[in-house]
Amino acid sequence: MSVPRELHARAFAPGHVTGIFRPAGAARDPRARGSVGAGVVLELGVTAEARFVPGRRGRLRVVADGPGPWPITADVARRLAPRTRGTLTVRLAHGLPVGQGFGMSAAGALATALAVGAISKTPRERAVRVAHLADLFGGGGLGGVAAILGGGLEVRRRPGIPPFGDVAHRPFPAPLIVGVVGRAIPSPSVLCNPRALARVADASRGWEELAGRPNEERFFALSERFTDRAGLASPAVLRTIAALRRRGAAVCQAMFGESFFARPESPDARTECIEWLERAGVHAVEIRASLRGARRLSADAVSVPSRSARGV
Repeated sequence: MSVPRELHARAFAPGHVTGIFRPAGAARDPRARGSVGAGVVLELGVTAEARFVPGRRGRLRVVADGPGPWPITADVARRLAPRTRGTLTVRLAHGLPVGQGFGMSAAGALATALAVGAISKTPRERAVRVAHLADLFGGGGLGGVAAILGGGLEVRRRPGIPPFGDVAHRPFPAPLIVGVVGRAIPSPSVLCNPRALARVADASRGWEELAGRPNEERFFALSERFTDRAGLASPAVLRTIAALRRRGAAVCQAMFGESFFARPESPDARTECIEWLERAGVHAVEIRASLRGARRLSADAVSVPSRSARGV
C-alpha cells in the first residue's frame, strides 16, 4: 500500500494590458464567452506555488502578497485540488499591481490552475477551462485567460478559450512603459454598467482591422482611438496620457485601471517621457512583452521573471 506524500508544484502566468476590446458573452457555452480585441502580454505576471500535505482533514489556504481576499484563486484551487484529504496551500506572488488593468486576476487564476493541476495530475486543457470559468464568473475580466496562453501582441479574433476561441499571437519587440496614477478600479463596476458598455461597443468599431493583419502600429492606432472614445479614463489618467503623447509616445489606458501603457516613438521621446514621469511622481516601470504564455515552472525556478523591468 502506497503512503500519500507531500506534493509541490509551481507555475507562472504573464500579465496583460488590453488596448481595445468588445464584450462577446452571448454564447450558450461559457467556454466560448469573453471578448474580442487586442492587447500585449507582459513579461511580469503571477507565480503560484501549490503545496499539498496529506492529512485527516481537507483544508485550503490561499496566501498572497496583498490583503485579499482571493475568491477566484480559491475557487480554482478548490475545483482542481487532489481528491485525497489534506491541506492544500497556494501562495501567490504578483509582479504587477492588482486591480489596475494588468490582468492579475486572469494570471492568478491560470497560474493557480496549472500549479494545482500539476499536483492533481489534471490535463492542461481542463486546468485552462477551470481558470477561464472562474475568472469569467468571478468578475475578474472578459477573456484574460485566453489572451495569456501565448505571448507578444495578442488579438482575440473569436471569444473564449480553445477550441472555441481564436487568439493570434505576434512578436512585440518594443518595450513598454506601464504606470499607475490612482486607486484600483473593480472590473465588475464597469462590466455591469450598460452606458459604459455602450460606449465601449461604439469605441471598438474597426477593431477587425487587427484581426486580419495584426501589427504593432495598427494596434496602437486603434487602441489610442479606443481610449479617447470609450470614456473610461479618469482625469488623472487623461492628463498623464496627454503629457506623454506630447513628448512623442503612443499612450493608452490599460483596461480597466487607473493606469496606462506607453510606447515612446524614439530614444529621445523615451528620455523625455521618463523625465516627465519622474518629475510628476508617477509610479512606472519599463517592461518587455512576454515571449511565451503561461507555463509550469521547475521547483527551483525564479518566482517572477523581472530582469527586463526597470523603474522609471
